[in-house]
Amino acid sequence: MKLPILAYGHPKLRQKCKNITKSYPKLKNLIDDMWETLYAANGAGLAAPQIDRSIRLFILDTVEEYEQSTLKEKGKFVGDKGITEVFINPQILESAGNVWSSPEGCLSIPNVWVDTERKMSLIIKYLNENFEEKEMFFSGATARAIFHEYDHIEGILFTDYADNRVIKDKLERISRGEVKVNYKMLFNKPDKQK
Repeated sequence: MKLPILAYGHPKLRQKCKNITKSYPKLKNLIDDMWETLYAANGAGLAAPQIDRSIRLFILDTVEEYEQSTLKEKGKFVGDKGITEVFINPQILESAGNVWSSPEGCLSIPNVWVDTERKMSLIIKYLNENFEEKEMFFSGATARAIFHEYDHIEGILFTDYADNRVIKDKLERISRGEVKVNYKMLFNKPDKQK
C-alpha cells in the first residue's frame, strides 16, 4: 500500500526516532509498504519518519541511481555500485574521507535541490529486515544516501546544512501544501492533505 509522505514543516520530521524490536507490529507489512511508496514516488531512499513513524528504520535503493549516473559512464563514479537494503536501528560508527558537495533532494521537500557537503565514506552497524546484524563500509553516492536517510531518523533535514534564505520561499510553500507531486503527501495542517 502506498503511504502518504510527510511534507516539510510537519513536526514529526523533526523528532529523533526510537529503536524497535523484532516484535514491532506488522513490521514486514510496513517495510513492504515503504518499498511500494518509495518506488511510486521515484525515490532512492525513504525513512520511517517520512511516513509518520518515529522509529529508526529506513530503506535505500541506490542501484538505479548508479546505473543512470553520468559519472559512471565517464568511469568516474565514486564508491560502490549501489545497494537495495533495509536499515533497522542503524548506528553510524565512523565517517571518513574528504568532504564532497553534491546536490541533494528529498521526497518530503519536493522540487528543492541543495548542494550538501558530506563525508565520502562511512561504517554503519544495523539490522537488516531479518534482524541479522550487519556492519558495513559504504562510500560515494551510497554513503551520501545513507547519511541523508540517517539524518531523517535523527530529526535532521538536508536543508539544515544549507543557507535557507536562498530556499526559504520554496520551503514555506511546501509547508503550506503549495506543491505538486505525483505521490500523496501529508501536510502539517489536516485540511491540506493531498
